[in-house]
Amino acid sequence: MNFENIDGIKRHGFQGFVKLSSLQDSSCSDVPRTPGIYLVVQISDGSPKYLSTSIGGHFKKKDPTVPISELQANWVDGPVVLYIGKAGGSCSSATLRSRLLQYMQFGSGKPIGHWGGRYIWQIAGSGDLLVCWKALEGEEPKIVESQLNEEFIERYGKLPFANLQR
Repeated sequence: MNFENIDGIKRHGFQGFVKLSSLQDSSCSDVPRTPGIYLVVQISDGSPKYLSTSIGGHFKKKDPTVPISELQANWVDGPVVLYIGKAGGSCSSATLRSRLLQYMQFGSGKPIGHWGGRYIWQIAGSGDLLVCWKALEGEEPKIVESQLNEEFIERYGKLPFANLQR
C-alpha cells in the first residue's frame, strides 16, 4: 500500500477522510456499522508540534501523556499514515462506528478504554487530522491490520507513529 499520499490510500479502498473534529461533533454518524480497519492521516508535511499534556481521557485514572522526547522518537518521516486501527472480527462485535466513537470520546477527554493510538491526542491541532476507513467483508480486521503494519515496518523500519504494538 502507498502510505505516503491520500490518493494512494484511496486506491487501496479507503473511504471517509473526515477530520477528527468532525467525527467528534457528529458522533461518527456517517461511519459504517461493519468490521474494518481505519487510518489516521495527516494532510500537512513534516513533523507536528506536540502538546506537553495529552487531551486524551484518563482511563482507569491513567494519564495518557508521554514525554515529548518519546513522541519525537516515534515520529516517522515520509508517510501520511500516523495510525492503523481495527474494528470487529471473529472475536469482537465492534464496528468501525463503535470503535471510532470510542476513539473520538477518548480524544475528547472522556475516560474511555481506547488506549491504542493515544499519541494522536498529544499532537497540537489533532482535530485537523483525517480518519479514513475500509469496511471488510470476509476478511479478519486483525489480520489486515497486522499485514499493513508489517508493510509499513518493511518500508520505514518501524511502526506508524501512534501504533505501539504489532
